[in-house]
Amino acid sequence: ERPKVVYNSHTNKFVMWLHIDSMDYKRARSGVAESDSPVGPFTYIQSFRPNDQMARDMTLFVDKKSTTAYLITSSEDNAVMHINELTSNYTSFTGKWKPIFQGRYMEAPTIFQRNEKFYFIGSGCTAWKPNAARSAVSTSVWGPWTELDNPCRGEDADTTFHSQSTYVLPISDGKGGEDRFMFAADRWNEKNLSDSRYVWLPIEFGAAEDEGNWGEESPTIHWQDEWDVSNAWN
Repeated sequence: ERPKVVYNSHTNKFVMWLHIDSMDYKRARSGVAESDSPVGPFTYIQSFRPNDQMARDMTLFVDKKSTTAYLITSSEDNAVMHINELTSNYTSFTGKWKPIFQGRYMEAPTIFQRNEKFYFIGSGCTAWKPNAARSAVSTSVWGPWTELDNPCRGEDADTTFHSQSTYVLPISDGKGGEDRFMFAADRWNEKNLSDSRYVWLPIEFGAAEDEGNWGEESPTIHWQDEWDVSNAWN
């Protein structure tokens, strides 16, 4: 489930991490594979229980300045998120890790970096049913993290527009300016999971009606029936 692929500039490999589990969700492991191409084929390496703890929903994050990579997992029966620092080849662990959002029962984590701050968007735990997204901000990937509001605004914001966060994709403006960010979410079809779809929406900062507790530092997401990456942030 939830495969994520990042490029490793040290090895010139594309590295995939994914949630590996059994039908009863008792395996709770993270698997890793690598390839010379982002579209594969990928060579499976092995799976782990990071820190000897269960690992369910997960995401990958690479610090664009240090190129250090991190695996973030829902752990301890989803009660806690674990941040795990990866080795320089991105296929194993350095042993440095930290629990965050303890007792908050979150899944579907995403982390992205804007200027000097790190942002988190995730979900509560309601199985296949959508819920209100959660967000947080920090000056370090290790925290401390300050929780913000639901980043979604408008109709159906309380269900994250009938979806659940899965990744935040940085998008370059092609001119050397700061990255823009696209929110990717899973719209689950509980009765036919293979027919589940995606929701893609632009993330804004400091939207006019936003009265969040961090103002211009708060990410906001509005529903759009259609949008174009060339002018979404104009």
